[in-house]
Amino acid sequence: MRTPFRHTLIATTVAGIALTLGAGQASGAAFALAEQNVMGLGNAFAGSGATAEDANTVWYNPAGLARLNFPQIENAVHLIKPSSKFQDAGSKAAFGQPLGGTGGDAGDFAVVPNLYASMAINPAWHIGIGINVPFGLKTEYDDGWLGRYQALKSEIKTINVNPSFGYRATKDLWLGAGVNYQHLQATLTQAVNYTGALAQAYGAAAAAGQIPATAIPSLIGATAGLDSKLTNTGDDTSWGWNVGVMYSINGDANNENGAARIGFAYRSKIKYDVIGSATFSHPVVPTLTGPLAALNPVVVGSANAVNKALGSGGITIDLTMPDMASLSYYQRLNDKWDILADVTWTGWSSIQQIALVRTSGSVLGVLPENFKDTWRYAVGVNYQYTEKIVLRAGVAFDQTPVNDTDRSARLPDGDRTWLTVGGRFKLSPAINIDVGAAYIWVKDPLINNSGNPANIAANGLITGNYSSNVAILSGQMNYRFR
Repeated sequence: MRTPFRHTLIATTVAGIALTLGAGQASGAAFALAEQNVMGLGNAFAGSGATAEDANTVWYNPAGLARLNFPQIENAVHLIKPSSKFQDAGSKAAFGQPLGGTGGDAGDFAVVPNLYASMAINPAWHIGIGINVPFGLKTEYDDGWLGRYQALKSEIKTINVNPSFGYRATKDLWLGAGVNYQHLQATLTQAVNYTGALAQAYGAAAAAGQIPATAIPSLIGATAGLDSKLTNTGDDTSWGWNVGVMYSINGDANNENGAARIGFAYRSKIKYDVIGSATFSHPVVPTLTGPLAALNPVVVGSANAVNKALGSGGITIDLTMPDMASLSYYQRLNDKWDILADVTWTGWSSIQQIALVRTSGSVLGVLPENFKDTWRYAVGVNYQYTEKIVLRAGVAFDQTPVNDTDRSARLPDGDRTWLTVGGRFKLSPAINIDVGAAYIWVKDPLINNSGNPANIAANGLITGNYSSNVAILSGQMNYRFR
């Protein structure tokens, strides 16, 4: 008799909260966001594919839906504060430009939500939906910093909608699958060395006999320190899929002491063909006076040539988000203690470079990445402090896909070590409140993108290291329709 009401309430809540979802600062390796629920955060997400206590199993292992006895809605909010500060160790200025500062703190505060809902169709079949933010990145430096020709703002936003089902194949075996509809937005900005581009145009004018070569140093000096700004934006939507299996090793219908589960889950790659635009804003070139005034026509002609070469227009970006596979373990040792473990592989090698291609077919720029596949390892414990309070703790090691040679200012990532704590408070048979906190140490990433002399002249040299960390505070409410 209560089923129609439950169906309507779940659908309305999903639709309403979906509109609030955005993107955040990456806390996992590269630009992955690990924060997909709060219960798991307390355990450093150890065993997340085998716990299957709440509707968030939609994301971690859809097979776990078949273990949920009651319809439920779960909403979580994560407050993430990363810090990433560059320390200079011999960087060099671009041609005709001052060096600049160290950029301030490139990390930015973010709020990341999750929403999940689940219900049973019959004793064997269960359905659920998750709306979350699996990837997010934002680094932003002060204008005028020494790496401005390589990165100012880098932002990737995603939203993922993941309807799923779980099927109880036998008493101890559950299967699950889902589809993923994902939307991505990207913004990449940087300064462009306008003075360097003018210098090349002056050289072309001298080669054409319009000015003597001896006039070039005076022209460069008179137009030194000029920057353009390039803003690349784009978006796309695409589809992926996920599957999972969960098995009870020794029977856990009532989660009795000694009950253990193992879970395996896989998420597919998602390929994007981002369509967007490259927008240049150029400086005003000064009018020369005094002895150099006669060269103003050359300056104007050179500026027009540069503005034409650095013209705004459409671009495309091909980007393939990685697939991932996880193996999870959960065991209830006794009335007080649970142990959890997890190992996750992510196929980051799907990203070897990010090429910005004009719609005309010419290449605007290429960001070499050469990502490698990574592993994440996590272990955790639960302690049943009282009948209504569960305490959690966990540690994890998260490899970075970024190699030392290709590390860039847009993604100054390093290996990460997680330390987490959390707890669940059962306010009533229907309502659970979870809280969690994490501190992530990022191994100091080194950067030295020396490249070739021509690149240094155009873009400068960034050499030094970053001091980085991430702090997370999260809260979640789970409501069960009993």
